[in-house]
Amino acid sequence: MCGIVGVLGNHQVAPILVEALKRLEYRGYDSAGIATVNAGHLERRRAVGKLVNLSDRLVAEPLSGKAGIGHTRWATHGAPTTLNAHPHKAGPVAVVHNGIVENFKELRTELNALGLTHETDTDTETVALLTQYYMSQGHSPQEAAQKTIARLEGAFALAFLFQGEDDLMIAARKGSPLAIGHGDGEAYVGSDAIALAPLTDKITYLEEGDFAVITRSSIEIYDENGTLANREMRTIAIDAARVDKGGYKHFMAKEIAEQPSVLKNTLSHYQNADASEVELPDHNIDLAHIDRLTMVACGTAFYAALTAKYWFEKIARLPVDVDVASEFRYREPPVSPGTCALFVSQ
Repeated sequence: MCGIVGVLGNHQVAPILVEALKRLEYRGYDSAGIATVNAGHLERRRAVGKLVNLSDRLVAEPLSGKAGIGHTRWATHGAPTTLNAHPHKAGPVAVVHNGIVENFKELRTELNALGLTHETDTDTETVALLTQYYMSQGHSPQEAAQKTIARLEGAFALAFLFQGEDDLMIAARKGSPLAIGHGDGEAYVGSDAIALAPLTDKITYLEEGDFAVITRSSIEIYDENGTLANREMRTIAIDAARVDKGGYKHFMAKEIAEQPSVLKNTLSHYQNADASEVELPDHNIDLAHIDRLTMVACGTAFYAALTAKYWFEKIARLPVDVDVASEFRYREPPVSPGTCALFVSQ
């Protein structure tokens, strides 16, 4: 559940990035970092542990610049170390990444043969190195990022920053969510609209396979076929109570305590005018026509699915399988025509 933020701003961006990352702490993380471009120079700071450690490092080693990207990492490939923390940098490019590059070993072998060696244990460094290679072959940052993304297999949300480019950010998504925020002469990127809430209420969500070229004055979004896409800009309202811990020490403690109010708010959307009945949406799934239900989720969403399994089996008499998403992604379970799948997001 890593977090991504990016800002092309009109003010020093390091404190803005750190504050945005704080709003993503509920996702869980074990290291954090930011990178900025200042007078064309690309530089980064990273730290293991809580964001306060990154803040302390930035006090000791300030990072200037009005363009930057940031990341909170939950370790997958490689231990939670400063070396493995994002952003990853290779020559003139820095990258932050949510997801998994499934073919990174093949790409790593190819890059090593070209003399580009890895310093970390992560799959993400391969993205930075491959982009660096394409730029060394004369491709522009946009072209290099596009060529790199075309080589990647797996799921990812990506944000790129480039040396010498104070007014350019590249973003792309496949399988992992990513949003672009619109400001007054500024532009933002976030893996969650919550991260961007104090910065803007105008959000465009990238769709599957989208590739975005972002500057302070323009945002161009291309679909998976390379065609310029017209994605909707939405005005959103995010309850400020969702953004902070509300006096609790941890987000999990807050989420446990607020379960009654969350259930009440959820049910209220389906109650009639006098709250005497629950009215389900039209065209709802007819459980009578389903032979089996497969639920797929991760983390606490998986635990929620296990609870729902009891209810579906007891009340609806419907057989239920529950799979951890990371396992379901790679195995090939036999699924009969009468099976319904329910995917639960964290």
